[in-house]
Amino acid sequence: MLEIRDITKSYEGKLLLEGISFTVREGETVCLLGESGSGKSTLLRIIAGLEEAEGGSLWWDGEEISSVPTHKRGFGLMFQDYALFPHRSVQGNVAFGLRMQGLPVAEVQARTRSALEMVRMVGFESRAVTELSGGEQQRVALARALAPDPRLLMLDEPLGALDHALRKQLIGELRRILHESRKPAIYVTHDREEAFGLADTLMLLHGGRIVQAGSTAELFGQPVNAWAAGFLGLGSLISGVVLDAAPLRVGTALGNFIVSACAREWQPGQEVQLLLRPQDAQVLHKPLEGENQFMAQVLDCLFMGETYQSELRVGEYTLNIYTDTPIPVGTDVTVAFPQDKLSCLDAK
Repeated sequence: MLEIRDITKSYEGKLLLEGISFTVREGETVCLLGESGSGKSTLLRIIAGLEEAEGGSLWWDGEEISSVPTHKRGFGLMFQDYALFPHRSVQGNVAFGLRMQGLPVAEVQARTRSALEMVRMVGFESRAVTELSGGEQQRVALARALAPDPRLLMLDEPLGALDHALRKQLIGELRRILHESRKPAIYVTHDREEAFGLADTLMLLHGGRIVQAGSTAELFGQPVNAWAAGFLGLGSLISGVVLDAAPLRVGTALGNFIVSACAREWQPGQEVQLLLRPQDAQVLHKPLEGENQFMAQVLDCLFMGETYQSELRVGEYTLNIYTDTPIPVGTDVTVAFPQDKLSCLDAK
């Protein structure tokens, strides 16, 4: 088990990482998700031993490894650009690290084949890597990282150079490989789809800190604040002020909303953000009595394959909702959100 304890790092006088602590357990894939410049890759390089932290420590199974050289940590690292050797074949690339360890030829061949089997690239051994597609190169780079049997696998934006369709296809393949290998893994990305598709534990980095950590279901269902909800793309955020605490009632430019499912206590006068998830919207044939509804105009309606996504204008806000049937552009509609589907979040 890897333990990261209170890691701190600055860059050009600016604090890049502040008090980062977490663990990676056997067979667990931890995804570090954050904006560009949030320190994700720097943290990965510190764990690999390619950079030094200014504070904190690294531990493996109870033994501190902060001062252990990179080549003695037993970790495998895969970069975004794959760093394949263009003058070597697929087999030559995968076997390179094994040969550097001075292993017997038979063992090198066996491990190379096993790694290629895992990534489904058997039959490509003699191909030059320059003749491979981006997805195939990604698999070869992963096989090379797996071949030495690392005790920890680290992947830094490994799908970042691929187009969206290929990324989507390879997310499932990568998940299968990670689970079959049973290797603990740290996966760095700025892409929500990758993180949600791969993570056993998801960690959101922002401002040099881990602002929220948990399962993908936990982060999706209960974002810790408005920034987390916005970054994860969970819905529309509407500014509001708490009017009453029990029941929780929030006043916004769209009207007043009652929020019945909220774990946190709020006080009247506090500024908050309401999260309106597009899948929770209800389009009414006519306005009903009460709160939690507003009038809106349909700006656009897009067929998404299984649902229709409508863009609405409400005063200064535009927001999206999902419906089973299309709504004509220009139509005025009444939209309601159930009390138990709303999230009231810290505005910060």
